Amino acid sequence: MEKVKAGGVIQNIELAKICLKSSLNHSSASSAVLCVLGDRDINIQFIVQSIETDTRIGMTFCVEMDDLDATLSAIEEVRKDIPIEVTYQLCVAVISVFGPHFRDSPGIAGLFFSGLASAGINILATSTSISSISCVVSDEQLDEAVFSLRKAFGLSESHVFTASRWLINRSEPVGTKVT
Repeated sequence: MEKVKAGGVIQNIELAKICLKSSLNHSSASSAVLCVLGDRDINIQFIVQSIETDTRIGMTFCVEMDDLDATLSAIEEVRKDIPIEVTYQLCVAVISVFGPHFRDSPGIAGLFFSGLASAGINILATSTSISSISCVVSDEQLDEAVFSLRKAFGLSESHVFTASRWLINRSEPVGTKVT
């Protein structure tokens, strides 16, 4: 297999992971929650939804830690009309590898998961797009996850970025805007 070319690694830090579960009879739960979060200007950093059983739907998403209380309050509003189970985990991060032509490159997921597995990283959730693969990990494992993905994809430190209000280069001091 030809070496996979990746553009870099993006880490999105200081997040909380929220998991919702509802019955298939209440498939509008996801839209109701996401709409109320949007109405409150709460940005979703990561999202994945799946049917977990013949009768249950699950959705996992991440928000900034500063938005957790407002997020839980918004979900409580929806729970008045739709039964939803809610759990959350503090201090998580989303780590993504992005690159050109990912949808046309077999083996990216295997390389991504192998890199993290070799470092003993516990993956809490995974999502993909045509140009990236992302997962949620504990903040405590973030540095090791970044290192293992850099190694797996042959990337230097200059290819690691931190996502926040703007995209900054990891090797630059925090708050330095990359243009």
